[in-house]
Amino acid sequence: MDTANPQLLFFQHIKASLPSHISMVDEVAELLHISNDSAYRRIRAEKEISLTELKTLSEHYKISIDQVLQLQNEMVVFRAPEINEERFEFSDYLKAMLEYMKYFNTFPNKKMHYFCKDITFFHFYLFPEIAAFKTFFWSKTIKDHPDYRSKLFSLEEYPMLDCFQLGQEIIKEYNKIPSLELWNAESIISTISQIQYYKDGGYFKHKEDVNIIIESFQKCLDHIQLEVEKGIKFMPGDNEIVYRAPLQFYVNEVIIGSNTILMELNEMKLSFVTYNVLSYLITKDERFTQKAFENFFTLVSRSHQISGTGEKERNKFFNKMREKMDSLKV
Repeated sequence: MDTANPQLLFFQHIKASLPSHISMVDEVAELLHISNDSAYRRIRAEKEISLTELKTLSEHYKISIDQVLQLQNEMVVFRAPEINEERFEFSDYLKAMLEYMKYFNTFPNKKMHYFCKDITFFHFYLFPEIAAFKTFFWSKTIKDHPDYRSKLFSLEEYPMLDCFQLGQEIIKEYNKIPSLELWNAESIISTISQIQYYKDGGYFKHKEDVNIIIESFQKCLDHIQLEVEKGIKFMPGDNEIVYRAPLQFYVNEVIIGSNTILMELNEMKLSFVTYNVLSYLITKDERFTQKAFENFFTLVSRSHQISGTGEKERNKFFNKMREKMDSLKV
């Protein structure tokens, strides 16, 4: 096979993005409205694909032609899923995140590498009170949703139960994915600072909600610490029968993270890079992902692991955060 042939490379990119149980021939035939035999001939480069067919396949599989042609310029193509959204609904953000998690779990060989600036997004949905606060904070203060501009936060008025249920589903999918996570004290301090900001700014409608949210966040940290101690991921109350994906947890004392997620899915690698706090830019570009992975593991080599072993450092890390939360209580 002539792997220098751009058409062959194009279909190799498609194949790499598909879970093993999906037939590329069937999918291509259906998308292009052609027979399976005609699809085979295109996949083997025995028949050239037209520009219209190239456009259809590129849009469906979100493939950059620059990448396929291996153009050695400085251009890197990213997807920005929210770029055309005029109104931000946090439930839609969570639904998209859930679909990604389900997609990741269609691959038999998968691993997540998470460089955390904040606590891993999913963990905020372990308990309803901290989930409600973070959802309200993101919607009002980060995304400036018009429905919340003049509102004060209240657990009674804004339980955000629809988002909590979606978040619970996301965690269950996340818990199936082996991961290596790189944290810093800032990963936890950022949420403490957000609670402090709302407390000092008078954005809590009821003062008693402050302590309830802090206690909920403490339960979240307790659960994360238990996961780190055991080196596995699980939901509160899970029994031993439930599959528990391994968790490698590292702490870097000097580098603040960027909430970058790097995924290995069989032979494919994906980079999710944050912008505007919550939004993600996504690329399969091999040059970019290679450098991103290299940088990630350079930072890991300069960090210390506290999952499974390292009890003293693990307790030191989490106890320091608890002390900061205790100072917020009303």
